[in-house]
Amino acid sequence: MSSLDATKAQLQARWQAMAPRERQLVTLMLWALVITLVVLLGVRPAWRTLKDTPAQLREVNAQLDTMRSLAEETRRLRQQPPVSPAQSEAALRSATTRLGDAATLNLQGDRATVTFNKVPGARLAEWLQEARVSARVRPLEASLIQVSPGSYSGTVTVALTMVPPAPL
Repeated sequence: MSSLDATKAQLQARWQAMAPRERQLVTLMLWALVITLVVLLGVRPAWRTLKDTPAQLREVNAQLDTMRSLAEETRRLRQQPPVSPAQSEAALRSATTRLGDAATLNLQGDRATVTFNKVPGARLAEWLQEARVSARVRPLEASLIQVSPGSYSGTVTVALTMVPPAPL
């Protein structure tokens, strides 16, 4: 405590030694420093939050709309009558055949693996949509890479639709 008391005594002695005009300037500088700190640490972050909130809110609302549309699509797909594994396989074969030599279908029990080779992105998206809606397959694993701008290669493994057992 003695070093703190000594420092305090030194500061008081310097303060007393200053001219009244110097004291006013030091007081004014201290107030300016306090105001600057309050603005930098208190006001600016709050101001930035208020400024950024509308954009963040629009982004969150867009994500919420996307999630709601996906949930609605899921409800619609679940309400559709199930297809037999044979129908599912036929629809998947048909969708894959439309891609020609760019896709190969390999069936293994209740799973199918489709290998893609330089398939344009739009055609790949169409295949995925048709596989999901018509064949009602469920994706299990996907490993795709972009081999050139807009073209993809890789594999997608899907589970074929299984017809639920009839209730007793």
